[in-house]
Amino acid sequence: MKDMIRLLLALTLIAAGAGLILSQVENATREPIKEQRRLQMLKALSAVLPAFDNSPDTDVVTLKNGVDKKGRAIEVNFYRGRHAGQLIGTAFKVVAPDGYSGNINVMVGIAPNDKLIGIEILTHAETPGLGSRITESWFKEQFKGKGLEGVDWRVKKDGGEFDQITGATISPRAIVKAVKKGLEFYREHKAEITAEGAQS
Repeated sequence: MKDMIRLLLALTLIAAGAGLILSQVENATREPIKEQRRLQMLKALSAVLPAFDNSPDTDVVTLKNGVDKKGRAIEVNFYRGRHAGQLIGTAFKVVAPDGYSGNINVMVGIAPNDKLIGIEILTHAETPGLGSRITESWFKEQFKGKGLEGVDWRVKKDGGEFDQITGATISPRAIVKAVKKGLEFYREHKAEITAEGAQS
């Protein structure tokens, strides 16, 4: 019986010590991880916005865009880039849920004239050497300057004007569709997104 009590006491002390160490490590790494994520966000924003002199990651308007499969609200953050106080572009993330290997997360940058400044692929799980070529410059460049008007938002294989990737049409098709939907949502809510003083 005494051996059992001794063993339980030892295990309790070990568990408590491990918990204390883990909490200390978590506290020590929380801020560096947070800063690293912030730098990654600014890098993505810089890829799709003109040169800004504010911090777009803190000049944010958040809007609801439907609900997910569990009935939770889907929120979209709009990051506003400014230069000398003037709005020069807005960036937001779209998700292409129908990529070949799952979700493709894309950062989209749009100018005040509603034309695309650029896109940046944030995360994907597409096939290396095929679908993964969505990250190549030639693919992303074709979105620059495009808007909703006068553009056939389909890949060329479907009769549209966006180049697909040989042997991997699904990935480009998913991105084109997601970017178009994002632009439509932006257009519907532009007044709220670009309003001076609007922030959430």
